[in-house]
Amino acid sequence: MTTLELAEFVQKTDYDDLSSETRDALKRRVLDSVGIAIAAEVADPTQVVYRTVRDLEEEGECTLWGRDAAASPVQAAMHNTALTRYLDYMDSFLAPNETPHPSDNLGAVVAAGEYDDRSGAELLSGLAIAYEIQAELAWNAPVRDRGFDHVTHTVISAAAGASKLLGLDTAETRNAIGIAGTAHNALRVTRTGGINEWKGIASANAARNAVYSAMLAKNGMDGPRNLFEGQKGWQEVISGEFDVDLTPGERVHDTMTKRYVAETYAQSAVEGVIELADRETLNPDGIAGIKLETFGGAKLIIGGGEGNRYEVENRAQADHSLPYMLAAALIDRDLSLEQYEPERIRREDVQELLRVVDVSEDSELTERFENGEMPAVIDVTTDDGTTYRIEKDAFRGHPLDPIGWDGLEAKFDAITEGHIADGRRDDIVETIKTLEDHDVSELTALLA
Repeated sequence: MTTLELAEFVQKTDYDDLSSETRDALKRRVLDSVGIAIAAEVADPTQVVYRTVRDLEEEGECTLWGRDAAASPVQAAMHNTALTRYLDYMDSFLAPNETPHPSDNLGAVVAAGEYDDRSGAELLSGLAIAYEIQAELAWNAPVRDRGFDHVTHTVISAAAGASKLLGLDTAETRNAIGIAGTAHNALRVTRTGGINEWKGIASANAARNAVYSAMLAKNGMDGPRNLFEGQKGWQEVISGEFDVDLTPGERVHDTMTKRYVAETYAQSAVEGVIELADRETLNPDGIAGIKLETFGGAKLIIGGGEGNRYEVENRAQADHSLPYMLAAALIDRDLSLEQYEPERIRREDVQELLRVVDVSEDSELTERFENGEMPAVIDVTTDDGTTYRIEKDAFRGHPLDPIGWDGLEAKFDAITEGHIADGRRDDIVETIKTLEDHDVSELTALLA
């Protein structure tokens, strides 16, 4: 893998290279992300980002979604990515040893497109590039076990997508990717130990750095042109040697949509425990234990492998704790935004039940995960000694069981209820469905 190869892929990929299925899938990702962003406008951490942007800039060329304000493309990428990412309801790409969120690229690519007056068709080409690069890096060059966070991939993929929308040539794109990938490598400590709110903002920081790198290249800054292959470069220091197979936009079809507000690896387990609780009409007050057998990544990240997941005091800890998510889902028969309100997290019923949740890795389930499933085996034992079991291969929203437009519109409506009027809702949905017929600025005007 060379830096030039990546830059050349960016240059040669255009809207006409995308299949109709890929275009449709990308537009569904836009709708999913925009709905999440609308719901996240009121969250405290996204408000912090907004206040910070306004402290630095009073105006600019790019829309700050939900704020009736504007800023530079750099700060807009930061702000708008914080909205699409913070609630942890975004899409995910399921690689064997890495799980990034390709929708983290949207804010950067849209900001670049709005800044340079690009069309919706051009936006889709930039998104296809970013999704493909993000996924291929995750699959072929995972960095989690080396101590780096997955947004280390995001800054590269977002810089590539932004470069496309800013109209950079091959040399400039190579410079942008080189600057982004050399200067912005995030540490995994973000998601280990006692997790805090930076977890939900780290990708916004990557998006900002990506657009800034592309803007530097646009204005003539040279970057390390051998980012990946050079001495002390990315492959030698961060990832090890790897290669990629870049096909315009095809990896979007391997990206899952979250059904529940929960960390990616929890989706099957949460769906399973809710189905089991409904099937057996389980009384939460009579539960003696909940046992989850899962795959290695889930045990590592949200089951206790990277820190205590039984001490849950805030939202960032709750959505990365399998004990909390399973307990809350069993009690409430749901796992949505309400289950992450501070008073819900602190309530005695869920705090007691989460402590009887046991999470263990099963090697067979790990192998099945590596072969494309997201398996979970759940046993719930009641106080009288009866044990009920449910087994899951995947969940609604997994690439094996994707969510189409109807399901995504239902998700959009549920998460944006009370945040937007019906007329605005219809305009947003219709514009995204026909994105090729609009300019990027037409979309962002609806998100102001």
